[in-house]
Order: sequence, then structure tokens, then C-alpha cells
Amino acid sequence: MKKIKVGLVQMSCTADVAGNINKAIEGIKKAAEKGANIVCLQELFTSLYFCDVEDHNNFNLAEAIPGPTTSTLAEVAKEHNVVIIASLFEKRAAGLYHNTTAVIDADGSYLGKYRKMHIPDDPGYYEKFYFTPGDLGYKVFDTKFAKIGVLICWDQWYPEASRITALMGAEVLFYPTAIGWDVNEGESEVNLEQYNAWQTIQRSHAVANGVHVVSVNRVGREAEQQFWGGSFVANPFGSLLYLASHDKEEVHVQEIDLGLTEKYRTTWPYLRDRRIDSYEPILKRFID
Repeated sequence: MKKIKVGLVQMSCTADVAGNINKAIEGIKKAAEKGANIVCLQELFTSLYFCDVEDHNNFNLAEAIPGPTTSTLAEVAKEHNVVIIASLFEKRAAGLYHNTTAVIDADGSYLGKYRKMHIPDDPGYYEKFYFTPGDLGYKVFDTKFAKIGVLICWDQWYPEASRITALMGAEVLFYPTAIGWDVNEGESEVNLEQYNAWQTIQRSHAVANGVHVVSVNRVGREAEQQFWGGSFVANPFGSLLYLASHDKEEVHVQEIDLGLTEKYRTTWPYLRDRRIDSYEPILKRFID
């Protein structure tokens, strides 16, 4: 059995970048005090979720990766012996930006980054205005405590992304996220259905791949979005080990047993029975 503890920092954000970073660091420290080995922050935690509008001024929020924020977090990681998963707005070059998550090992070393592959463009989520689709492919990071896979928000809806990352050897899938309800929707049934779909699809990735899934979302009202929190940890059969509230800031540490992957994958051998010889059609946009 290989047991580790994962920390989730679910928080609200303001326009004060320094304040958001400090709050995240306090969350990391609190998780470390509770015994966390790996701490995941929510998507774009340093600022408000700026993609609700198309505003060129928001490009000023971007930074290099590695850069100032990863350097700051590296010191925290080293001091507290924790792996940190940090979602940031990356400035790659003039006019070229990505939605990127950096991974910092427990000794403070920078292990690399994953650039969000699936970029949405919906009311309140105008991410195509800001982000170039990722070009690093799917990534796993061999940290001190576990080999982890990192995907980002809209990637959550794509089983192909979780499957490939798991096939690359990820023992845990982490999803930094920023998603919420349109405050003008007004129908509680619609809101509940949206949240349930979001949680269900991610729990299905845990089942299909036989790995734990950790999803960290933000909370709070920002413009016309009420971010729904609901961060959670699911075991390799999709059972919830932890579920956060919809409206409170929470720092939670959950012990998970990575040895369960062997148990579930041998009991329900989906990887054994995959018919890889039959999957070529999935490379088409649509099978007409």
C-alpha cells in the first residue's frame, strides 16, 4: 500500500493579485500542517476569473513560467516539504499566452508545466480570446510522493485527455478548475444539473482509469458568475472521499491509497480489455 495525503485549497479571489497569492500560500501552509504531501490550487488563482470579458488590459495579468510566482511558491514548497500544483496565466511571448499549470516538487525544484489543451468559448468563459491551445501534449510529473497527471478545467469534459494521461502512468489526476453558475439563470434545477454533470464526468474518469481524481474549484461571486466550489476527491471506483461546500473557502487534506489502483484495475480490467485496434475512428472530428 502506498498512502499519500493530498491538499485542496478552495478559495475566493479578488482583484488584488498579491492578496490572492498570499491567501493561496496560507492555504498551502495550512494543508502542510495537516500533513499534506501534494497541494493543488484552483485554476488561475492569482486573480479574478478575467475570461468573463474580452479585455486587452487583462493580458497584463500574465507572467512567465517559470517566473516570479513559481519562484515564490518554490520557497514555500521547500520549506514545508510539499508538492505544489499552481495554475497560472502564462505569457510565452508577445501576443502568445497560455492557461498553464506549473508543478513544483517538495524540494522546491520546478518540474515543468502543462498547457491547457481544450479551450472553451462560451458566455462568461471567453478563453479563446486569451489562450492559445496547449502544445506540450498531455503530461505526467514524477514528484517526490507520486507520479501525477495535471489537466485543467475544460479538459475535465474529455475522456480522451484523462485516458492518455493515465496511460502515461499518472497515479492521480488533478484538475484545477474555475466554473460556476450564471447568476441570471434563476432555475435551481438547471444549476443542479450542471454541477452534477461536472462532478459525474470527472468521477467517470476515476472509474475508467482506475485512479484517484482530485478536482479543486473556486468559490465566490465574480461579475455574473457564482463559482460553485464543490471541490472533491474520488477514489478509483468514483466514490467520493471528500466533497467541499458550494459557498465556503476550505482547505482540506485527504489521505488516499495509491495501492487501490492495482486492486480496481485487476478487479475491473478495463485497460486489459481495451480494443486499441478499433479506435482509429476517434481521430476524426465526426464520423459522417
